[in-house]
Amino acid sequence: MLAARTGTVGGKSADESLKLRKQSVLSLGSRDRALKSSAEGSKEGRARAGQPQQRARRLALLRELEMTWYLRVCELSHEYTIAYTTGMPHRNLGKSGLRVSCLGLGTWVTFGGQISDEVAEQLMTIAYESGVNLFDTAEVYAAGKAEVILGNILKKKGWRRSSLVITTKLYWGGKAETERGLSRKHIIEGLKASLQRLQLEYVDVVFANRPDNNTPME
Repeated sequence: MLAARTGTVGGKSADESLKLRKQSVLSLGSRDRALKSSAEGSKEGRARAGQPQQRARRLALLRELEMTWYLRVCELSHEYTIAYTTGMPHRNLGKSGLRVSCLGLGTWVTFGGQISDEVAEQLMTIAYESGVNLFDTAEVYAAGKAEVILGNILKKKGWRRSSLVITTKLYWGGKAETERGLSRKHIIEGLKASLQRLQLEYVDVVFANRPDNNTPME
C-alpha cells in the first residue's frame, strides 16, 4: 500500500522501473539480432568454404565432358584411355595444367645404387604399365648415374615421350664452386648435362633441390 501511494516499487520510482523494463527489452532484442547475425555469418562462412569444392566438381565435370567429346571425335571409347585401363587417378601439377599420375617413381638411392639396371628396368616397366607417367631423378643421384640409367631405359623401351613426365633437380652438380647452387650459370650448364645423361631433348619440370642462400628467390 505504501508503495502504491508513494509511487515507488521496491525502493525505486515507477519511471525508473519502466526504464529498466525498456532496457531489458532492448537487451533481449539486441541479443536476438546478434544471434541472427551470427547464424547468417555462419551460413555465409559455410557457403564460402564450400565454393572451392563446388568449383573443383565443376572443373571435373567440364574435363569429363571435354574428354567425352574428344573420344567421340576420334571414334574412341573411355576403355581406350590409360586412366581407365589402369585405374590410375591423375591430378594437376600446380597451376601448370600438366596432368600427372597420383603416384610417381623416383630414382634416389635405388638407381645406380641399391638395385641393378635390370631391376630398375623392371620397376619402370611395371610402373608405366600401371599408369604411372611421372618419373623423377636429379643430377646428384648416384653422381649422375641415376639419370644415365633412367635415360637408357627410356630409350630402350621406346615409350612415347609425350606420354611421360620427366622431372629432374638441380643444385649439387660437382666439386667446383660454379658447379653447384642455383646460379644462372649452373642452372644452364647443369640442365644441359642432365639432358645429355638422360638422352632427352627436354625435361618437363626442373626442381631446385634445395634453397640457395647465394641466389635469393626475389
